[in-house]
Amino acid sequence: MPKLAKFTLAFDEKKDKWTLRNDRTNRVEQSFGTKARAMRGGVLKRAVGRNGGSVKIQKENGRVQEERTYPGRKDPRKSKG
Repeated sequence: MPKLAKFTLAFDEKKDKWTLRNDRTNRVEQSFGTKARAMRGGVLKRAVGRNGGSVKIQKENGRVQEERTYPGRKDPRKSKG
């Protein structure tokens, strides 16, 4: 099974927007005006794409708030810790 793509949703102070970046390529996949708009029903799932991936959602101060996997069935069954 191939590894999931990893993304980070973080606030970009320079652009005053929330950006979804591909962690491997550091490319901005999509930008949002507010965090609520980014997390609204299915927006992140569509942005991650058909192959799915893991999204780290950060707070405005840069700390990780939560991590989501799309689609949910690709979430690892066991994790250490």
